[in-house]
Parts: sequence; structure tokens; C-alpha cells
Amino acid sequence: MSAPGTVDRYRVVPAAYVVLLRTGDDGVDSALLQLRAGTGFMDGHWACGAAGHVEAGESVLAAAVREAREELGVRVGEGDLLPLTAMHRTQRTGLAVDERVDFFFACRRWAGEPLLQEAKAADLRWVRLDDLDSLAEPVVPHERHVLTALSVGAVPAVTTFGFPQG
Repeated sequence: MSAPGTVDRYRVVPAAYVVLLRTGDDGVDSALLQLRAGTGFMDGHWACGAAGHVEAGESVLAAAVREAREELGVRVGEGDLLPLTAMHRTQRTGLAVDERVDFFFACRRWAGEPLLQEAKAADLRWVRLDDLDSLAEPVVPHERHVLTALSVGAVPAVTTFGFPQG
């Protein structure tokens, strides 16, 4: 609790998300998703192919490039990362660890074949953005929010998730 007249502030945890996209012969985009396993957060849910925390002293662009390399084994240039949205989200627990700022990037160009690189995923799959419901397992809710908006071409520059609707 702060002294009278001061404001309580929390620290947010920044993360970078890379949504690898490819367009099918039918003109519909698919995103590369991984099935989370052994992470302790949303295991058994589909998630963006590459994502993770921004490390101290690292830019969000450098974090996105690093995560794509570490999680998928692909090389992405910072110039190939197209900003989708910045998402401010909360789990409304009051804990700093549950206050997040996520930076989502689309990427249509990379070097190498995307393959699972870590034990934190059980599967890797291209999924049509208009067919997320075909998955047997759910998509991480805040990521599904972005992927659904992307499927209809309506991703706002800034998104909030988990806050009361005003």
C-alpha cells in the first residue's frame, strides 16, 4: 500500500509474439500454432508458433527474432516483422506477474523450415485462421482474440484483454 497522495503502480511483463503466416491456394491465411506442454501456463492449448518474454536490455524486435529462432529454428529479420497489435492484458489478480503487455507481429518471410525446437510444445501445425474451431484443443484466449481479429482483417493497433468493458 502506498503512502497517502501517491499512486500505486505495477510493472508489466512484456512479451513478443510471432505469427508466421502463409496464404493457401484458396487465398486464405494459415498461422503456425504450437500445442503448449510442460510450461505451467495454458498447457494443452494452442498458441502462436513463437512467443516469449522480452529479456532485460533486449528490444521487443530482438526478442521476437530470438523467440522464432529458439522455438521454431527459423531465422527472421527485424524488417520482416509486421506489427499487428500491442495488447495490454490482465488476469485481475493484483499480482505484477499477471499484468502484461504483449506485442504481436505477423511474419510472412523467414529462412529455414519451422520445426519444434523445445520440449515446451507437443505439436506444431498450420491452421487456417478461419477454422480455429476445428482444433480439438482450445487456443490460448488472448491469442485467439488476436487471431480471430486477424482472420477478419480488423486488428486494432492497441488491444486490451481481461479488463472490464467500458
